[in-house]
Amino acid sequence: MSAPSAGGASRDGYGKALLRLSEDPRVVVLEADLGKSTKSCLFRAEFPERTVSLGIAEQNMMLVAAGMASSGKVPFASTFAIFTERAFEQVRNGISRPGLAVHICGSHGGIHTGTDGSSAQSIEDLAIYRTIPGLTVITPCDDLSAEELTVQLLDHGNASYTRTARNKTPRMYDSETVNNLKIGKGSVLREGSDVAIVACGVMVSEAIEAAKMLEGEGVSASVIDMHTIKPLDTNLLDDIRAECDGIVTAEDHSIIGGLGSAVAEYLSTTGGYPIQMVGVKDRFGESGESSDLMHHMGLTRNEIAAKARNIVNSV
Repeated sequence: MSAPSAGGASRDGYGKALLRLSEDPRVVVLEADLGKSTKSCLFRAEFPERTVSLGIAEQNMMLVAAGMASSGKVPFASTFAIFTERAFEQVRNGISRPGLAVHICGSHGGIHTGTDGSSAQSIEDLAIYRTIPGLTVITPCDDLSAEELTVQLLDHGNASYTRTARNKTPRMYDSETVNNLKIGKGSVLREGSDVAIVACGVMVSEAIEAAKMLEGEGVSASVIDMHTIKPLDTNLLDDIRAECDGIVTAEDHSIIGGLGSAVAEYLSTTGGYPIQMVGVKDRFGESGESSDLMHHMGLTRNEIAAKARNIVNSV
């Protein structure tokens, strides 16, 4: 794979995907007062007659989306990740229990959101949505992957939750490699034989940098973009176990219930395997610049590399 390049924020990819999906007349977009921030405003500007702006009423937005899905539409409903949590009951009982294909996008997820502070930093959204039966959970790592994975939701058939980020991250894909992405299948960005770094979202670029650091120390690390948290690509995890001595997971999310938990849950049912996790400990976030907070919370390439060394040195 070619070297990562400067890119956009994953929320930008979501906005572009909605425009690509606009060719299908079934597609409708719902907003909860934050279209400019989630980038659904791009669709609204072109197709106001297919956009429903519901104001600061997230619970209502989810049920309106459910009603539209039951009428043959394909709704995409977005707001900040933290505000989607207000509508958990509606997502559970109004969307998922009836089996309606509503696609929810939660922008500004994680510590990476930065200066908005702890009240706006959703570090538990992936865990919450993982618990809902049948709901697909996706965390793209850059704008191109967000665009491609969102487009694939058109005929996905199940309800979904996609987390996007506000800030720009390096591109892990280009116009050719992004076409290899598939919901439910992890993407191998770098091959390695000693340890595997399984990351999602904004931590994928940090995982790549950690692998480069380890390479200079003689440690061969593979990097996996596990963009789909649920359903988890367990076949890929089986391959990793056969090839590497252990796994380090990396996520801008609580280590309770997120990517690390999903990986550990699977591995624990298949005989056990060394795993270490990089993520937010059992605490809330803080207000600050994104880079400062990521260092403060231990969400950097240095922590990933340290966890990898622990695994390699214990073999």
